[in-house]
Amino acid sequence: MNALINSVRLLGNLGKNPEIKTFSNGGKVANCRLATAHVYKDKDGNRVEETDWHNVVIKGKQAEIAEKFLSKGSQIAIEGQIRYRNYTDATGAEKYITEIIVSDFQMVGNKK
Repeated sequence: MNALINSVRLLGNLGKNPEIKTFSNGGKVANCRLATAHVYKDKDGNRVEETDWHNVVIKGKQAEIAEKFLSKGSQIAIEGQIRYRNYTDATGAEKYITEIIVSDFQMVGNKK
């Protein structure tokens, strides 16, 4: 049951190319936005599609794979954990960020 604690699985499409950061030790992090769609019918029977956007962080060797093979429109399945963080920006405003830290991902569909 512990494997289910803070476990997230999503299937979606990348909204833009991953942003890659390379550190002085050679390590990499890929940041990207994943779109997932939810489709339902409203009270009048009309089809409604809503899109949710998720901040996704891919680290290490997987970031290197993301850099080589992922681009805007790529369909991927991810598994990971939700993390929350906050910071104060230059204007003094408090900013809150929700991210999914990926433990595994798989390329699913054809690249658009």
